[in-house]
Amino acid sequence: MEFLQYFSAVLTPASLLFLGIGTIGGLILGATPGLSPTMAVALLIPFTFRMDPAQGLILLGAAYTSSVAGGAVSAILLKIPGAPANIATALDGYEMAKKGQAAKALQMCFVSSAIGGVIGILVLIFLTPLLAAWALGFGPSHLFWIAILGVTIIGTLDARSVVKGLLSGAMGLWIATIGYDSIQGVERFTFTEHLDGGVNVIAALIGLFAIPQIIEMLEGGRTRKTIEVLAVERHSIWASTREVFSKLRALGIGSVVGTIIGLIPGAGGQIAGIVSYDQTRKFSPNRDRFGKGESEGVVAAESANNAMVGPSLVPLLTLSVPGSPTAAVLLGGLLIHGIFPGPDLFSKHAAVAWTFIDSMLIGQILMMVFGLYIARLAARVVLIPPAILAPAILVLAVFGSFAVQHSLSDVFVMLTLGLGMYFLEKVGFSAAPMVLGIILGPIAESNYVQGRIIAEAGDGIFAYFFTGGLNIALIALCLASVAYSVAMEVRQRRLARIEGGAP
Repeated sequence: MEFLQYFSAVLTPASLLFLGIGTIGGLILGATPGLSPTMAVALLIPFTFRMDPAQGLILLGAAYTSSVAGGAVSAILLKIPGAPANIATALDGYEMAKKGQAAKALQMCFVSSAIGGVIGILVLIFLTPLLAAWALGFGPSHLFWIAILGVTIIGTLDARSVVKGLLSGAMGLWIATIGYDSIQGVERFTFTEHLDGGVNVIAALIGLFAIPQIIEMLEGGRTRKTIEVLAVERHSIWASTREVFSKLRALGIGSVVGTIIGLIPGAGGQIAGIVSYDQTRKFSPNRDRFGKGESEGVVAAESANNAMVGPSLVPLLTLSVPGSPTAAVLLGGLLIHGIFPGPDLFSKHAAVAWTFIDSMLIGQILMMVFGLYIARLAARVVLIPPAILAPAILVLAVFGSFAVQHSLSDVFVMLTLGLGMYFLEKVGFSAAPMVLGIILGPIAESNYVQGRIIAEAGDGIFAYFFTGGLNIALIALCLASVAYSVAMEVRQRRLARIEGGAP
C-alpha cells in the first residue's frame, strides 16, 4: 500500500493546479478532431521542461486520461471521433444525439470513462509486477491474431448488412497498404506523390466521418431542422449515473477488455473500444438496438478505452516498453527529466512514480466532474444551424488533418476519402468498418512479416502461428466471431423475408 503515502504530494495547490489544467486542456484537445491523445501529450511536453518532474508528469498524465474521454464529445455530437479510440462511441452516441439525448449520452460517457479509468489505474497499482511479465510474453504471432480478431469483428459493425460491412472493411485493409511497406520498403499503390507517405490514420478518420456529415448537413439547405435537445438539457446527472450502473454487463466487459488490450504493447484504445462494443452486443438481449441509439454501446466503448490507459503504462514503467503511442510520448517526458523506466523505477524514483500514478487516479474523478459540467453546454452544439455548423466542422477537419504531419497531402487524402465515403453511404456502406480496416491492416501485416522471419529461422510458419495455448485461444475467438457474423447475416435475411411477406 505504498502508493497511499504519496497522495499528499498530489493534493498540494501547485499539483492540483497542474492536474486541473491538464484535465481541462485534455478535454478540449480530445474533442478537437485530429488532435489525438498522443498529440495532446506531445503538445504539452515542452511546457514541462522547467517544471518539477512529478508535476510535469501530473500535467501529462491528466491530459492523457481526459483527452481519451474528450474525443467522445465530437463523436457523439458530430459523428466525428476525436481519436480512433472513440470510433465505437460514435456508432450509438450520435444516434442518441439525433433522438435529442445528446446531454444524456455525454453524461453516460464521462461516468463510464471514469469507472473504467479507475479500474485500469487500480490494475496498474496492484498488479504491475505480475502483469509486466505477462505482457512481455506477447510476440508477433499473438499480435497478428489479435489484429485478425479485430478484422473478423468488422462485418458486425454495420448493422444493416454483414456483407457490406466486410466489403467496407476490406477496402480499409487495401487503403492501409498504400505507401511504402515499413518492413521491406516496397512501394505500393502510390498513383500520385500525395500517397508516397501512405494514408495517415487520423486524416482518414476525419475524412470518412466528417466530410459525409458536412455534405449531409448542407443538402437540406437553410430549411433543414436542427435536433431538438432543449428538453434534454434538464436531464438529471444522477439519472444518467444510475443508468450507467444499471449496465453492469457493459461496464464489466468494457473494463476487462480495456485492461487486457491495454497490457498488450501496440494494441491501442481503438481495438479496446471496438472489441468491447462487439462483445457487449453479442451478449446483450437488445443486440438489435445497437447502432440505433443503444446507451449500452456508449458505456461499453467508453469504459474500455479509458480502462486501457492505466494498463498501457505497465510495460512502460516496468520494462521501458511503451504499451501505446501515447505511452511512447510519455516515455520521452520521463527521459527529459532524467527518469529511466525499468525494474528499479519504484526504488530509485518512488516519489515521482507513485505521485504520477496517484494523480492519474484523482484525474479520472476530475475528468468526470469537468465532463459532466460541460455536457449540458456541449449538447447545445446540435442547435447550431447547419449553414454555420458545416463550415465550422470543415475548418476543424482541414486543421486537424494538416496538424498531424503539417502536410497538405493529408488534407487532399482526407477530402478524397470523405467524398468517396459520401457516395458509398448512399448505397449502404458504413465508415466504421473501413476505418477499422485502415487501423488493423498495418498491425496485422507488420506482425505477420516479423513472425514469418522468426518462424523461418525456427520450426516453420505453421508451428509458430498455430501452436501454443495463447495462439489457439485467439484462433478459437476468431472462428467464433466469424460464426457469429454468419449467423447474424442469416438471421437478418430471414427477418427481412418475414417482414417482406415472403414464405
